[in-house]
Amino acid sequence: MARKHSKHDPYGDLHREEEPVAVVTCWLCGRPMGKTIVWHHPVPKSRGGRDTVPMHPICQQTLIANFTNSELQRHGMDVEGLLANPTMRKFVDWVANKAPDFTATTARKQR
Repeated sequence: MARKHSKHDPYGDLHREEEPVAVVTCWLCGRPMGKTIVWHHPVPKSRGGRDTVPMHPICQQTLIANFTNSELQRHGMDVEGLLANPTMRKFVDWVANKAPDFTATTARKQR
């Protein structure tokens, strides 16, 4: 087997250019992801959803606090439909300039 690194050029890796890393963004707010990524089912699993999307924990908590599973099933993968809700639009506008790992308490469901 061939060696992965040359023993004659121990710093050979420093001269290589690194490949650009793809930036993962939140499905709801569009901000870059931080250290914590929550894989959310836009259509709840209890309603037959299989696809997952990356979200910030605060975005997922706010989404769950404002919509029932039936409402999430109706919207499906349509982010614009969710953002048509004034509460969600206000939240996304507010969180837009926060750090990727920003966290705060979310309001309870108003049912």
